[in-house]
Amino acid sequence: MTIILTNDDGIDAPGIRALQLAVQGKGIIVAPKEQFSGCGHQITTQKPIHLEKRSTQEYAVGGTPADCTRLALTHLAPLGEWVLSGINAGGNLGVDVYISGTVAAVREAAIHGVKGIALSHWIKRPLVIDWERAALLTAQVLPILFEKGLPAASFWNVNLPHLAPDSPDPEIVFCEPSRDPLPVDYQVEGELYHYQGQYIQRDRTPGTDVDVCFSGNIAVTLISL
Repeated sequence: MTIILTNDDGIDAPGIRALQLAVQGKGIIVAPKEQFSGCGHQITTQKPIHLEKRSTQEYAVGGTPADCTRLALTHLAPLGEWVLSGINAGGNLGVDVYISGTVAAVREAAIHGVKGIALSHWIKRPLVIDWERAALLTAQVLPILFEKGLPAASFWNVNLPHLAPDSPDPEIVFCEPSRDPLPVDYQVEGELYHYQGQYIQRDRTPGTDVDVCFSGNIAVTLISL
């Protein structure tokens, strides 16, 4: 199959290299030149998008994750069967899907009738992401999702837990996305408001992707347009 790899952390981020490792080097990388974390489904229509061809299988795009998917499906890999986005450094659980550039890349694919999987790795500080292990876990999840396929106008959202180095491999749990809001808090300094919401303090409705991932398992949700 023809696979397109992208992300929102930028083409030089370790997560997309871990994703490339998980698919054994297959696929074409079409990813942003710069970091676009939290950009949502932003697209570029009012100015040209610069495209840097780094190799026959790798392109750096001067645009957003959704732009990358558009360019890939229209010009660089029009026969693409799957768009894989990630592995994001940070969770994209529940209502995060409306904020995430990682998720927007595969949502854009779904809009065009192409199958997609968004992959993210929750960060549980002070732990540091082990990208090699993330690649191994991703390599376990992807064949299952490829085999399952997808209903029309939908995509998979996968969140890897943050485990201690000596922890056993997690289970893969298909679950519902959380609808609970993110914790929102600001520190006020005069006219400046500094966001200080704590991700770990978000609500954990039992059985939702937030609860599954925070409990140490791989949360997989089916998201519809």
